[in-house]
This record gives sequence, C-alpha cells and structure tokens, in this order.
Amino acid sequence: MSQALIPVVLSGGGGTRLWPLSRTRFPKQFLPLNGENTMLQETLQRLTGIDNLQQPLVICNEEHRFLVAEQLRVINEKASAIILEPVGRNTAPAVALAAIKATEGNNDALLLVLPADHVINDSEGFQNAVAAGREQASNGKLVTFGIKATAPETGYGYIKRGQKLDNYGDLTAYQVDQFVEKPNEEVATRYIESGCYDWNSGIFLFSAKTFLSELEKFQPKVLETCKKAYNNKSADFDFLRVETAAFEASPDIAIDYAVMEKTEHAVVVPMSVGWNDLGSWSAMWENGEKDPQGNAVTGDTMLEDCNNCYVHADSKLVTAIGLENTVIVQTCDAILVADKSKVQEVKTIVSRLKETDRSEAYLHPKVHRPWGTYESVDNGERYQVKRITVKPGSTLSLQMHHHRAEHWIVVSGTAKVTRNDDTLLLSENESVFIPLGAKHRLENPGTIDLHMIEVQSGSYLGEDDIVRFEDNYGRS
Repeated sequence: MSQALIPVVLSGGGGTRLWPLSRTRFPKQFLPLNGENTMLQETLQRLTGIDNLQQPLVICNEEHRFLVAEQLRVINEKASAIILEPVGRNTAPAVALAAIKATEGNNDALLLVLPADHVINDSEGFQNAVAAGREQASNGKLVTFGIKATAPETGYGYIKRGQKLDNYGDLTAYQVDQFVEKPNEEVATRYIESGCYDWNSGIFLFSAKTFLSELEKFQPKVLETCKKAYNNKSADFDFLRVETAAFEASPDIAIDYAVMEKTEHAVVVPMSVGWNDLGSWSAMWENGEKDPQGNAVTGDTMLEDCNNCYVHADSKLVTAIGLENTVIVQTCDAILVADKSKVQEVKTIVSRLKETDRSEAYLHPKVHRPWGTYESVDNGERYQVKRITVKPGSTLSLQMHHHRAEHWIVVSGTAKVTRNDDTLLLSENESVFIPLGAKHRLENPGTIDLHMIEVQSGSYLGEDDIVRFEDNYGRS
C-alpha cells in the first residue's frame, strides 16, 4: 500500500479582496462561490477516492473554529484535528504545526497542503497530478504544483521549470529552477512566451519528516517556536489550541520563502485542472458562466447594454444600464461598484472600514454561532429585532443582561426556555418575556431547526452586554 496521505487544509485567510461578500469573521473559504458547497467543503470533497487518504488536518484562526467544525459536519467529514492559530503567522508556521502533529509517535506521512479557498474544476486531473507528486514526495522531494500559465497574469507568483525528471502519463515532473515573485506585465509576457514558467498554485506535497528537516535547516526559529507551541497545546472540545506566546514568537513567513526557494529538493508538477484562486472580483468574473455579452451574473439581476461585467445580487434586484468592465456586488448591508481593472483596491476600502471600526468590515448582518445564527432585521432607539435560528440539539449559554429585556416569539420548531427557576416548553406562535437581569437559556430539543423572533428593548443593546454562567462551547 502507498504511504499514508494527510490533507492539510490552510483555512486562515481573510479574503478581503472579495468584500463585501467575504468578511474578516466570515471569509471566502466558508462561502459557496463555485456551486452549492463552500470552498472549504469542495477542497475536501475533490480528494475522495485517493488511495490511503487519512483524515484531514485543518489549520484555522481561533475565531473561525466553529465555522470549520460545522462545515465539516455538514459533509460528514471528520478531521483528525482542527488546530487553532492564536495569531496569523503565514503558511510556514501553519504547515509546521501540521507536520509536527503528523509525526507524533515517530510516524511519517505525506502531507498534501491545500489552501481552503481555491477552485479546481477537474478533480480527476487534480488527483492524477497528486499521484505523480506522490511518487516524487515518497522519494524525499518537496513537490509544488504549477498551473500551466495561459496569460501574463501579474497577480500570481511564477515557477521556472528546470531539468525534466519523470513522466506520469500526460504529466511530467521537473526540478524547480526558480521561484519568481509577482512580475509586472512586461516580464510576465516574457515568461509566457518562453514556455518555461507556470503559475504558483500554493499547493504542496511532501513527507512531514522531510519538511521538518528542511525547515530546521533554513528556518530553525520557525521550527523551534512551533514545537514549543505544539508541545504546550491544550485540547478544547474538537480543537487543539497551541500556546499563544510561543506561536507569536514565530517568524511570519510563507512556506515558499522559508523552504521551497532554498531547498535543493524542490520539484514542480505542472497541471491544467481548471484552477482559479478566486483572489479578486475579476477572478470571479473569469470563473463565472457568461452571457453573449460577456457578463457573469449571480442572483436577481437585470442588465441592459452591458458588456463584460460581473454583477452579484445577494438579496435585492440589481439593475445596470450601459456599463462595461464593471463589478457590482450587493449584500444586504453594503454595495460595491468598481472598475474591473481596479478590483485589487478593494482591500484599501476594507482597511478604511477597519480604521473607522465599521462593522461591515468584519461581520455580515447574519452572524454564525456554534448553536446556529442570528440576524438583525430592524433596530432603532432602545429597540432591536433579530431573527434567530437554533440547530437541533443545540443550546445557548445560561446568561443574563444588565441593560436589556427580551421577548421571544417561536415561528417554527420547539423551544425549551430556562428563565430563572422556571422551565418552559414553547411551540409555534407561543412567546415568553425575559425581564432585564433574569438568568435565561434557550435550547432546541427538537429534530428540526428552531426559528424565532427576538425583540430587545433597553438602554444598551450591544453584544457585549452578556454575562455567561454556563456555556457548552467554552466561551467566557
């Protein structure tokens, strides 16, 4: 049997260039941007059928932990571990944590390192490329997967192919001659004309022990701090928390700079698999299905005399007249309008939103919690109305508020309500009042989602007016 293969899914990105659809606390890897499933789910599902495939390791930000766990649960995927990064330190420390985990008990396995937010439309072709890379990785090579370049893109890094090593059917493995940073258009054009360069996909395959050995050689500080952080880890439900202080001390460095550009054992396997990193709205346009005028649209839209536009309507009808090369993205609380050639500047808008502490930079109106979701539907002076969904079997914390009272109305499902010393069971069209200062808890004891309307009233309605006494999810 072939050497065990562990998918390592890197899910720590913020996806700011796809704002307003992607937000800091709900970034693009958790969105269904290429079909019914989310990017994270598609990343794992395209691996089905690979020989000796082990349960995945997922590396994510602490604030995304319940999103990851829920999205894996929905597709019946069990992770061997969800490792939480207390701070972002780029891809080399993230992969180091996964490699250290994979080598526990002196085990060794091949690690297939995958960004959680890429599109690959040809899953069979991708699996064939993985099989070719697996042969090289089993022989001590550190494999990266190139994307056969079709245009002089300036937003991608490039890999220059060197000596041909082995053929695997339609695929060929090459020694890496050079990694090149994002070039300008003139240089990128020369790369394409030479026929010697591929785009750098950011997907890697190597033995966990081989990677750690090379990391120790070229970035010993990364290995030292990550070992300390992992050795002082703690278990938290389905998650592994590494030590914050040790991990913060790690250099902030990408795997390319830390190891791949320096090792003598780098190999590239070029592939044509319908890859797109969906790194901008122009990339979304390129990946989308287009009408005869070159427009790619999603949602309720109506276009007149428009060409080569991308229009996304999330919750309202969006109409456009006489536009070319324009991006329009509508969500329920924000609208983006941009020239398609300027979409990289979206991150500037996000930075400005963060500078003024605008909630639109961080959250959607629909906020995801481990027990379900809530969404503000109306608010004004001294009142707020929310739509709440609680998943079957889920329980909110036992809590109280200093500044607000709440009125809960059940729309559908069954609610078990704790209010001080009373326990109530509510059905459709029934309601309960929670006075200011009352200890209370909401549960869904049923087998279907519980949908409720919550009306808050009081002098202060912020989410930080919560005192928790008990919580199933370890929140303070």
